[in-house]
Amino acid sequence: RSDAEFVLLVEKEAAYMRLAEDRFYHRYPCIVITAKGQPDVATRMFLHRIYKELQIPVLGLVDSDPYGLKILSVYLSGSKAMSYDSASLTTPNIQWLGLRPSDLDKYNLPEQCRLDMTPNDIKVGKDMLEEDFITQNPEWKKELQIMVKTKKKAEIQALSSFGFQYITETYLPRKIREGDWI
Repeated sequence: RSDAEFVLLVEKEAAYMRLAEDRFYHRYPCIVITAKGQPDVATRMFLHRIYKELQIPVLGLVDSDPYGLKILSVYLSGSKAMSYDSASLTTPNIQWLGLRPSDLDKYNLPEQCRLDMTPNDIKVGKDMLEEDFITQNPEWKKELQIMVKTKKKAEIQALSSFGFQYITETYLPRKIREGDWI
C-alpha cells in the first residue's frame, strides 16, 4: 500500500536530486524514480512492479530531445535486445509530462537554453515519427513534429535558468495542477 498518487519517472539524476532536496514528494505524494539516463533492467522491473501493484499513473520527465523520447519508449515497450522478456520489463501508458517541445514557448524558455539539434538529432527525430509508440499517440507525434520543425531541443536543467527551485516550485506544480501530460 502507498499514499502515492503517481510515479514521477525522471531521466536525469540532477533533476532527481533537485526533487529529493526540495522534498517534492511531500507536497505531491509521489514515488520519484530515475535510472540516471538509459533505463537499466532493475529500474524497468521496479517501475513495472510499482505500476502493476499500485495502479497509479506514471508521468515521464525527460529532456526535450529525441533521446528523451527514446528513453520513454524503452520503459513503454522495451528494448530490442531484451524483447524476449518485455512482459516484466515494460510499463504501458506512461504519460509524457515534460519537458515537451511545446513547453519551450509555453514557459518562455530563454533562447540561450534552446539548443540547436544536430543533423543526427534531426534524423533520429524524423525516424522516430515512424515508430509505433509515436504513430499510436497523436499528441506525442505532434510534439515530435514541433521538435523536428523548429530544430530545437532543451534539457530539463534549462528550467533552472529561472532559478534552481523553478522545477519544483513552479514548473511541475503547474503541470500537475493543469493535468498537462499526454
